[in-house]
Amino acid sequence: MRRCSHSCLSLKPGAPLPGTEGAADWRRTMLQVGMMRLSLGALAVRRAHCLSRAAHTSTRKVEYKPIKKVMVANRGEIAIRVFRACTELGIRTVAVYSEQDTGQMHRQKADEAYLIGKGLPPVAAYLHIPDIIKVAKENDVDAIHPGYGFLSERSDFAQACMGDKVEARAIAIRAGVPVVPGTNAPIACLSEAQEFSKTYGFPIIFKAAYGGGGRGMRVVREYEELEENYQRAYSEALAAFGNGSLFVEKFIEKPRHIEVQILGDKYGNVIHLYERDCSIQRRHQKVVEIAPAAHLDPHLRDRLTADSVKLARQVGYENAGTVEKVGRALLIWRSGWWLSAFRQCRDYFITRILMFAGGKRPIIFYRVDLVHAQLHVCEGRSLTELGLRQDKIRINGCAIQCRVTTEDPSRGFQPDTGRLEVFRSGEGMGIRLDSASAFQGAIISPHYDSLLVKVIASGKDLPTAAAKMSRALAEFRVRGVKTNIPFLQNVLSNDQFLYGTVDTQFIDENQDLFNLKPVQNRAQKLLHYLGHVMVNGPTTPIPVKAKPSSIDPVIPPVPLGDPPIGFGACLLLMDTTFRDAHQSLLATRVRTHDLKNIAPYVAHNFSNLFSVENWGGATFDVAMRFLCECPWRRLQELRALLPNVPFQMLLRGANAVGYTNYPDNAVFKFCEVAQENGMDIFRVFDSLNYLPNMILGMEAAGAAGGVVEAAISYTGDVSDPMRQKYSLQYYLDLANELVKAGTHILAIKDMAGLLKPEASRLLIGALRDRFPDMPIHVHTHDTAGAGVAAMLACAEAGADIVDVAVDSMAGMTSQPSMGAIVACTKGTKLNTGISLEQVFDYSEYWEVTRGLYAPFDCTATMKSGNADVYQNEIPGGQYTNLHFQAHSMGLGHKFKEVKKAYTEANKLLGDLIKVTPSSKIVGDLAQFMVQNSLTRAEWSSCKATSASLMAASPEPFRSKVLKSLPRVEGRPGASLPPMDFKALEKQLRETHGDDITPEDVISAAMYPKVFQEFKEFGTTFGPVDCLNTRLFLDGPKIAEEFEVELERGKILHIKALALGDLNKAGQREVFFELNGQLRSVLVKDTVAMKEMHFHPKALKDVRGQVGAPMPGKVVEVRVKEGQQVEKGQPLCVLSAMKMETVVNSPLSGTISKIYVTTDASLEGDDLILEITE
Repeated sequence: MRRCSHSCLSLKPGAPLPGTEGAADWRRTMLQVGMMRLSLGALAVRRAHCLSRAAHTSTRKVEYKPIKKVMVANRGEIAIRVFRACTELGIRTVAVYSEQDTGQMHRQKADEAYLIGKGLPPVAAYLHIPDIIKVAKENDVDAIHPGYGFLSERSDFAQACMGDKVEARAIAIRAGVPVVPGTNAPIACLSEAQEFSKTYGFPIIFKAAYGGGGRGMRVVREYEELEENYQRAYSEALAAFGNGSLFVEKFIEKPRHIEVQILGDKYGNVIHLYERDCSIQRRHQKVVEIAPAAHLDPHLRDRLTADSVKLARQVGYENAGTVEKVGRALLIWRSGWWLSAFRQCRDYFITRILMFAGGKRPIIFYRVDLVHAQLHVCEGRSLTELGLRQDKIRINGCAIQCRVTTEDPSRGFQPDTGRLEVFRSGEGMGIRLDSASAFQGAIISPHYDSLLVKVIASGKDLPTAAAKMSRALAEFRVRGVKTNIPFLQNVLSNDQFLYGTVDTQFIDENQDLFNLKPVQNRAQKLLHYLGHVMVNGPTTPIPVKAKPSSIDPVIPPVPLGDPPIGFGACLLLMDTTFRDAHQSLLATRVRTHDLKNIAPYVAHNFSNLFSVENWGGATFDVAMRFLCECPWRRLQELRALLPNVPFQMLLRGANAVGYTNYPDNAVFKFCEVAQENGMDIFRVFDSLNYLPNMILGMEAAGAAGGVVEAAISYTGDVSDPMRQKYSLQYYLDLANELVKAGTHILAIKDMAGLLKPEASRLLIGALRDRFPDMPIHVHTHDTAGAGVAAMLACAEAGADIVDVAVDSMAGMTSQPSMGAIVACTKGTKLNTGISLEQVFDYSEYWEVTRGLYAPFDCTATMKSGNADVYQNEIPGGQYTNLHFQAHSMGLGHKFKEVKKAYTEANKLLGDLIKVTPSSKIVGDLAQFMVQNSLTRAEWSSCKATSASLMAASPEPFRSKVLKSLPRVEGRPGASLPPMDFKALEKQLRETHGDDITPEDVISAAMYPKVFQEFKEFGTTFGPVDCLNTRLFLDGPKIAEEFEVELERGKILHIKALALGDLNKAGQREVFFELNGQLRSVLVKDTVAMKEMHFHPKALKDVRGQVGAPMPGKVVEVRVKEGQQVEKGQPLCVLSAMKMETVVNSPLSGTISKIYVTTDASLEGDDLILEITE
């Protein structure tokens, strides 16, 4: 049975408390007052009295007793609604609240507010009748309004006030209105339900006799389901209402649910205020209501309203209420009460009368405030005195009410809880809001109803009202919890809804309603990020303690109009500033934000460039891993800003842009998507010059429609006759195979800067002689300082293209200077066609921009290049990273030893071609040797990380490393099964939603874990790529004002206000001003939380305690507690600055306790685990 709610209970002086002597009299007293939302069953309890009174109403005198003070024994919007009406009538108001509701709005809207249920659970407080009566008596309350829920759902209270639904059926029958076939009394056992089903057939429905709201209701469609549903309905009703009694009715399929509003007084006068359609329901609970019901036959409307008045008069009904009806001709249903029609019959069934607080639902026919009317009727006034006559009530337009709740429709309307970080409502003409505690900072508790606000829109007709409602809902901004607003917006745009042809199965039959548009919440997420950085520091690892420059770069002026197209020069240059230069100098940390700023200038002033290298290689994973931005979006945005210069990327052959082997179709798919997003030239290489891997990459790039540039990785010295492993003939033979394979351009990739001018002339001259028509491209690094001379020598020997970086991003481990090459070739046969003045402006931008990346600048630890690179052969990009890693591991003062060890490690591994990832293996081994004071001779055992690498290593080292591990013969990727991209996309959509793009699928294929973390970061912190670099790395200063452009025409004005103190949860509240409004976010203080829970340190004098050898993050724990381990066995893997270190067991024994988990951040000497011998 639906709740007895919105009742106004008169309180007599000296009324005893329930449970004391006279409690029965107290309950009878409550029965004698006017009920503001009384069910038909309640009237059945006193039907004899009501029928007698109805017969003598005309002669009965009712004493007028004005109400001076009303207490609402409830919370939320219904309490506020009643308080407002009372205030308008000059009636003083009293609120009650639980300990958990001290911050709720209803207690602030009342004239007085008192705590009840101290020490009780949240819901029990509002059910504690002794406290409620005590507050009322002590504060001279004239009447108590229980609202809906809480007390109205107490089984003893409900039985005393309401009776039961079976009695309600009897009254309806005597009143001459139709009722749905059902049992005449609650059923006593399952067999009675079985008998009913035999008589009326299926489907049938079980309903709780003493409660409603969809609980204790089960639809049964076949005999086999009968027993199970009976048991479920009984137990649910018992738990919800304290009485498991059920009755059975014939279930009507797809009905329409209509309610007629009625209003009666103590003198027998009853009027109706027409009807509303409540058919849009989920779990038998209303979601959207429409008044009046659309497309309702006028004759049927007259019958519905007339029967509703007739029924109310039959029982001597007082106050405001609704008569619920359901029927097929109406297309109606409602939990527990029916009005139906069969085939073409225009019949229906009355379900029940429900009293309710006026204005709760969309009534706009006549300007009647139903709460006012309720209070006046309770005082003893007649409808005539109030000016309420049936002939004055007219339908005027249409109204829609939506319940905005903190529920997640995508999870079956699961309630959400938390703090309302932002609340902005939709308003305007034709919109009314009935809210509870919907305000910024409010706590949405799991203990109470999920209703946030009721929105009522009115207009001349249903489409107009729907348009107003849609507009109002679109204006809402609710952040911190999920809401059903996206679902409501889908309902309002549904054609079936707009045509007014809905029934109770509308939601179930329209699953497209659950295709929810994601809420962006960009501004609040960015505030969370900024607050996080202000509290905890940068999210990306910082290698040195340096702050980004406070000076913003000035973008040189760009002329209007389209940039020039095409190039024409004797010597072509490729600009590496957009990728390899900052990879070498700034640890690949340059953000898309700064690349976009200068891209238009490059487009207008450097159209003579052969290409701009701006993608691939390490930039792909670093963009997601450390910069928290999408590499594909970088490519798309740069393509739009730089449309006239070809783009070039670095492709690691069969390894694409990863560090592992992929199925062949994954490499082909990657190249296809890259070309579609604007990539032109694919520089394909392999770290070991392994031809099968290179050819696979070339085929993939060619199949995608890209220009194929096969790059030979250069090491050694072709001008030194003593070094024969990588001789001139080696490179000529390799080049011959690549030309045969169909490369469009032949490249030399000198990643360590080992090409001396003489070697350049020998190698390029020989290649030009062998392949006179093949374009030749040379890439180098300037670590030794001879890069400009080497590139000029290559150009003179026949190279068509050489790599450079703009001056302020050139030199050291980067590429040779663009300005130097341009100046040296000016006026010669090698003229580049580039203006030196434009190079200066270009360089000035990057000089200031480079200051923003001071924490990553190689000059923090390196002050110059070094010619010792000719001995150690460390690649330019790795040289910088190796220097940072050495400092982070405490080996900065031993970097000279690290470089020497690099040479020894290279020899130990067989004199490798050193480029990612082979160079990383050499570097890791070198640092391990220095850290553990190992010589080449002492090093004899390590784990293989690459079978193809070991194939290039000398014996007996190769066998010692691989031991019994399986050997991979041939190209590794050839043996891998094809990747199922459809299955991967489906998995990603299930995890991250439907906004997954083809580019996202490729990112997940290349870097599954990195992509997962990137998406999670974006979900938490939003589009951080919109922030300038200083804000991204260091956050704002207190009182700093700045702007963030989310997209064209949408700019956030932000001011950082204050940083709060640490709370008990280890959080700090960070305050901002956003677009002139105060905002705040709660941020966990990771340092403070760590101090609150100290991680133990490993004691060096305790044998068996294993500590972290360096600060880092736990990548993997390879053992379990209780496991037996041997000395030297790997225990866990740590990662720091892209370098992974395996922690091995110092002794044999049993793992007694593990103190770390995967992804845990550790400081040096943090205890990892304990081993018992």
